[in-house]
Amino acid sequence: MSTAAPALRAADASPDFAGSLGQTLFGLAIVIGLLLASLWLLKRLSAPRGAAAGLKVLGAVAVGPRERVVLVEIAGQVLVLGVTASNVRTLHTVAAADLADAALAEPPAQAAGDFPGWLRRAMERRNDAR
Repeated sequence: MSTAAPALRAADASPDFAGSLGQTLFGLAIVIGLLLASLWLLKRLSAPRGAAAGLKVLGAVAVGPRERVVLVEIAGQVLVLGVTASNVRTLHTVAAADLADAALAEPPAQAAGDFPGWLRRAMERRNDAR
């Protein structure tokens, strides 16, 4: 009987694997739920309200160290704004539909560093000239 007693004590001392796994998964589910709830709350609180709700920034280009030209869409109009450290000025106003039509009509401008595209166009022009 003395040899069976340590085996019984070892079996009693080992934790229940299914119970500990269930407890770990439950804790993990709670942590993931809290993360998702905080992400939802953050998104909800950071949504624009009031006048900024209809405002959409389409793009911006830096023209100096503290100066930018910004395209902003609001109420069907696209405003071209000059933004500096001290003020904001409206440079031009365009209807959003007119801007979309113009963008579809013109091919996109090629980047200055687009050597493969330039080479392909040059080869096409050369082949068309023959």
